[in-house]
Amino acid sequence: MAPRRWSIARRLFALQLLFVVVGVAVGGAWSWASARADLQADAAEKSTALAVSIARNPFVVEQAATADPSARLEPYALDLMRRTHTDFITIMAPDRTRWTHPDRAEIGRPFRGTIAPALDGQTFTETFAGTLGPSVRAVTPITDQDGKVVGLVAAGVTVANISTALVPRLGSVVALALAVVAVSALFSWLLSRYLGRVTAGRGPEELARVFASYEGVLHSVHEGLVVIDRSGAVVLHNDRAAELLHLPPPAERQVPIPLAALDVPDGLRTLLASGDRAVDETHVTADRVLVVNQELAFPRGSAKPIGTVATIRDQTELLHLSGELAATRTLTGALRSQTHEFANRLHTVVALLELGRVDEAIRFASDEIDRHRIDRQGVEAPDPRGHPDDGPLVVTPEVLAAVLHAKRAQAHERGVVLVADTDGLHAPVAAPASDVITVLGNLVDNAVDAVAEHTGGPSGPRVAVTVTTQDDGRTRIVVADNGPGIADVTAAAERGWSTKPSGPEGRGIGLDLVRSALADIGGTMTVDTGPTGSTFVVDLEPRQVPA
Repeated sequence: MAPRRWSIARRLFALQLLFVVVGVAVGGAWSWASARADLQADAAEKSTALAVSIARNPFVVEQAATADPSARLEPYALDLMRRTHTDFITIMAPDRTRWTHPDRAEIGRPFRGTIAPALDGQTFTETFAGTLGPSVRAVTPITDQDGKVVGLVAAGVTVANISTALVPRLGSVVALALAVVAVSALFSWLLSRYLGRVTAGRGPEELARVFASYEGVLHSVHEGLVVIDRSGAVVLHNDRAAELLHLPPPAERQVPIPLAALDVPDGLRTLLASGDRAVDETHVTADRVLVVNQELAFPRGSAKPIGTVATIRDQTELLHLSGELAATRTLTGALRSQTHEFANRLHTVVALLELGRVDEAIRFASDEIDRHRIDRQGVEAPDPRGHPDDGPLVVTPEVLAAVLHAKRAQAHERGVVLVADTDGLHAPVAAPASDVITVLGNLVDNAVDAVAEHTGGPSGPRVAVTVTTQDDGRTRIVVADNGPGIADVTAAAERGWSTKPSGPEGRGIGLDLVRSALADIGGTMTVDTGPTGSTFVVDLEPRQVPA
């Protein structure tokens, strides 16, 4: 039987304890070295102060000039050593000959150490192994009134005594280190107990196998799967759940997603946040019908739930209904557009018939029949009835006058004065008749609608239409009204936008048809609008009209 491997909790406890012990050892060594350096620096500072005070003492300067300086300087140095707790004070001649020393046998012998900077008049410190062993010493010159170096003073503390002074501190460091190790071991043990509980005593290899199995199951199921923790956040989801709930694609390390951030209906969000058990509950989102099942998730050997697990299925019936609804809306939009177009074309035919231009009315109607047959079949088919003329209807001033005559009668019925001027049109409009009538008819209809419910100022509701031929060959159509103006010209050109209440014939189609027709025939339109009315100016570029 293979030996049981250590669990994650045991491994973490051992690693943390080892880390703390090593850290405390390193910290203790650093503290010892830092304290030793501080004591040495303090000893050097005190030795320097003591040596300088001795060198500047007039008594010492006076004795340095006598024939036997040791006689009086030796008792002075020993007494000063006792009072200042200094290990040695050496007063010497410039040639290194000692005048004083703690060991009387060394008096008269040469001083061991560096004196060159002191002979140059400088005070310095060094660590040097002398007769008393390694010591931190300060050396300074003794100068007379003329500045001449007449002797030297060396004062210092041995390194052994510095180390002895560190022993009390070492005890404090060791006690602190043991306390840190004990506290850290306690916290590591508590953490290891927690990890042992949440991992059920499993080792990393076993957890890796379990994770690989769960990962395979998570991505292989065709239903959406989400795991929600007790804080109300999605902590795990698969690819299908990302598709159904508009979540980001699952990553190797998934970031918790709050339920409040989900793009789902409030009812579904409430169910996921509640943690309640659910069986085949239906929830409708913006584009799907979802069936949700939810259960509480319990860790092994515990009666306290850690969250919930929800599975989500998609009902495909809604997709079919959505497709049918989209097709119906498309058909409705097409019928609304044709309603506007056919109304203007019928008015044109009626106006031509009223003016006695029967051939032109028949030609225009035949052109429309041929155009719709080509649009429907994709190829041009001959008209068995033939044309009463050889070509399509040309938009002459007379044709435009007929169109405006019918529009004038409609406007009069609604209490609107329509003034039309086509005298400036010196040549036929260089564009297909159906497109020109679409542009002119819809602009006039919109203008009449805008002023019909508006007083229009002192002159009453009024619409003015002018059609002229420009010097460069362009045809300009100007439709002006004295209505209330347009609040948003850009939005007004979008399909479905209208200031009028919707009706069975649809609203918000006219300007969209005008824009489409101008795009086909190469025209431009500008709008000038304000509180006193709106003016639409359309310029049609001269070009060959297709036969």
